Amino acid sequence: MSDIKHAWMDEDLLIFRDATRKVFENEFAPLEERWVSQKRTDREVWNMLGQYGLLCASIPQEYGGAGGTFAHEVVICTEQSRALVSSFSLNVHSAIVAHYILNHGTEAQRQQWLPKMASGEMVAAIAMSEPGTGSDLQAVRTTARRDGDEYVINGSKTFITNGYHADLVCVVAKTDTQAPGARGISLVMVETKDLPGFRRGKLLEKIGQRGQDTAELFFDDVRVPVSNLLGDEEGKGFPQLMKELPRERLLIAVGAVAVMERAVAETVAYVQARKVFGKRLMDMQNTRFTLAECKTRATAARVFVDDCIGKALRGELDVATAAMAKWWVTETNCQVIDECLQLHGGYGYMLEYPIARMYTDARVGRIYGGSNEIMKELVARSLDQA
Repeated sequence: MSDIKHAWMDEDLLIFRDATRKVFENEFAPLEERWVSQKRTDREVWNMLGQYGLLCASIPQEYGGAGGTFAHEVVICTEQSRALVSSFSLNVHSAIVAHYILNHGTEAQRQQWLPKMASGEMVAAIAMSEPGTGSDLQAVRTTARRDGDEYVINGSKTFITNGYHADLVCVVAKTDTQAPGARGISLVMVETKDLPGFRRGKLLEKIGQRGQDTAELFFDDVRVPVSNLLGDEEGKGFPQLMKELPRERLLIAVGAVAVMERAVAETVAYVQARKVFGKRLMDMQNTRFTLAECKTRATAARVFVDDCIGKALRGELDVATAAMAKWWVTETNCQVIDECLQLHGGYGYMLEYPIARMYTDARVGRIYGGSNEIMKELVARSLDQA
């Protein structure tokens, strides 16, 4: 994130940004290499995040949160992305799952789970994707069959962010298997500790974000109380997802533009120091024109994202605009990073240079949160309905 003051940022947010930046740079960034080697963070990291006040920042204080706004989540997301700390997902935990509970859960559910999430006692994940379904949420096969006062859950989930450490999983499941498509889908909260029938698969090998504990989850006759249904009515899962997904997609764009800005800054510093044929790489016209293009793209992305943040804070962010931000900014991020890596030459291919990590970490932005092809379809539907 550049150090300019954005339209949505006030003095308190500036102070919060500076403090948050120091935490990510000093406490977490130095540990990324070790986390990558073990494919996951240490569990106590979540307790540290709670102590620093970085969990559930926009959840009301009555539920253990910091009582902030979406702008606080944006600052956290930006500084985490800027520091290239990708081995845990605060977006999933605080900005997504916590808000499903806050906006759609019962009062008892808010009291039961949000304070533990805010302290780091519980790590949260959301289980949408399944083998063979990907972004097609309407095709989920995981079922939650009611049996008296319990749901019996059967199925499997894959690509689950925070999956290894997750103590609380929001599971997308069919509670009515006879209902077609999105109908009959519900969100069921699962507390995983010592839960019979629940197991985690291996940590998945990825080309980027390799310290992120992405895992498979399996549910074999897992029983949870009926009171764990998110909200008080079955079959509301798909509308709940559709309401919250724009927030998730905007945060993906927020992270992408922060990395894009970091990529440009890293590359400017590199070409100013690197000499080729007796002169600075920065003095060559191709370098200057390429960086001019990259800077322009990053600036345009920042202006677009800032506008979307303002809309979100005013409650005006719609599905199509969030989809536009998600697909265009993540695509542009990959383009800019690729150009910046090229200017590093062979060193850009070496993992000791941040640009190499950015290159592999950024690619998934075009996939998760709904693939960019799905995002374009959402935008197209809004045009067709106009």
